[in-house]
Amino acid sequence: MQFETPYASRRSPVLGDNVVATSQPLAAQAGLDALADGGNAVDAALAAAITLTVVEPTGNGVGSDAFAIVHDSHRLHGLNASGRSPAAWRPDRFSGFESMPLRGWESVTTPGAVSAWVALSERFGALPFPRLFERAIAYAEGGFPVSPVIARLWTLGARELSAQPGFAEAFLPDGHAPTAGERFRNPALAATLRAIAESRGDAFYRGDLAERIAAAAAANGAALSADDLASHAVDWPGTIHIHYNDVLAHEIPPNGQGVAALIALGILDRTELREVGPDSVAGLHLQIEATKLALADAHAHVADPATMTVSPDELLAPDYLDHRAGLIDRRRAGDPGHGDPRPGGTVYLSTADAAGRMVSFIQSNYLGFGSGVVVPGTGISMQGRAGGFSLEAGHPNQVDGGKRPFHTIIPGFLTTADGAPLTSYGVMGGPMQAQGHVQMTVRLADFGQDPQAACDAPRWRVLAGRRVAVEATMPDNTRTALMELGHELVVEEPEAAFGFGGAQIVHRLEAGYVAGSDPRKDGQAVAF
Repeated sequence: MQFETPYASRRSPVLGDNVVATSQPLAAQAGLDALADGGNAVDAALAAAITLTVVEPTGNGVGSDAFAIVHDSHRLHGLNASGRSPAAWRPDRFSGFESMPLRGWESVTTPGAVSAWVALSERFGALPFPRLFERAIAYAEGGFPVSPVIARLWTLGARELSAQPGFAEAFLPDGHAPTAGERFRNPALAATLRAIAESRGDAFYRGDLAERIAAAAAANGAALSADDLASHAVDWPGTIHIHYNDVLAHEIPPNGQGVAALIALGILDRTELREVGPDSVAGLHLQIEATKLALADAHAHVADPATMTVSPDELLAPDYLDHRAGLIDRRRAGDPGHGDPRPGGTVYLSTADAAGRMVSFIQSNYLGFGSGVVVPGTGISMQGRAGGFSLEAGHPNQVDGGKRPFHTIIPGFLTTADGAPLTSYGVMGGPMQAQGHVQMTVRLADFGQDPQAACDAPRWRVLAGRRVAVEATMPDNTRTALMELGHELVVEEPEAAFGFGGAQIVHRLEAGYVAGSDPRKDGQAVAF
């Protein structure tokens, strides 16, 4: 691995035997505190994730979904804790809609994050479950100073969501979003977290909190019921993977979009990318074109596994990837006709401990504050994941009852060819996530960049057709050459809301770990 700084950076790689990297410093410190208290990487991930529901409400909450990949130092495990749509839904509920609702109660599906916390703690945790909530409850009760990037996103969310049920009461003290440095308290959320901690999640799915969620849904004409909450369960589907260079790249199988990252990597593995470099015009062109093809496949086929008509194995079959790679024109940008992705709002974190455990964990409300709905008196902001469904009749992802929607949030993981843990990573940010996984994997596995350099590098994001967003930090001559190939570039500042995501990466060395944290977010990597 090269420890160099080829890109402008505000941060340095962080090295240690126990590491936490998150998008908010207080959450990173909560994870590190759990490690110092005798916990392992899973305890650290959970303490950080629970704290993030308090200190970064713009991207997640108690009403989120979650996914995780865990290496327990012996083998890899994949967790899908995403929720399903209300059982009473039918496709005709949304007849007359041009697209699925993105806000309000009709965008709400059963939240799964709390079930992820319980399942991971029960299977892998070393600390008592209530211990994981201590920092989060303290910040919710006593308050915390809001960090700058989150404050900006909070203001943006408030402009759109202030009229949603419960939003202003929970998130707009004194009628406005808190500014950077202003102290924010959420005592209702503190009480909710305490109830979840003491009941090991039972209060949320079968107890008082479940009743309050169902009552709020009914009061607003929504179908989410106490039975929907009580019937929720996590799955342990393992991971899907592809050989890339000399590593194995792992993702959670659908209903998430992780398979798109693997398709793109499989295509790139069949090109001359390693000969031309990640930042060259030819290298960027190959990555962009491979990603377009992968996203087209994901939008056509990814859904709840029960309704998919094409399997991940078929999408990752060598002959299929050979065919897709053969479609790339080296001299011209193509248009395989994928959908127009929406922005996102998510938190991602990565942890590792001295015993060799590594965790890749992601949770999200979608689109920043999710549905915008907050259950009165609880601080529970509800996700808007139903926005991931399709209204197209016969599509495998068509909206229906008791079904998991297409999901943007994906944790990533790299192992050596023989399965040893190597890299835990993710790039939060809606449709940027699969694209970010491709860019991070190329930089880490092909070109040996350290995690911080991989985080710092200029990014691009496929939009629709030949339109590609690029960061303003990409050199002018590179942008000009890409346009000459037919790419229609949209130049955006790196801090554009959600646009280019936020990466957190932990990589295993021969001795210890090295971590990087995305400068586009407030977060940090910490270690001891």
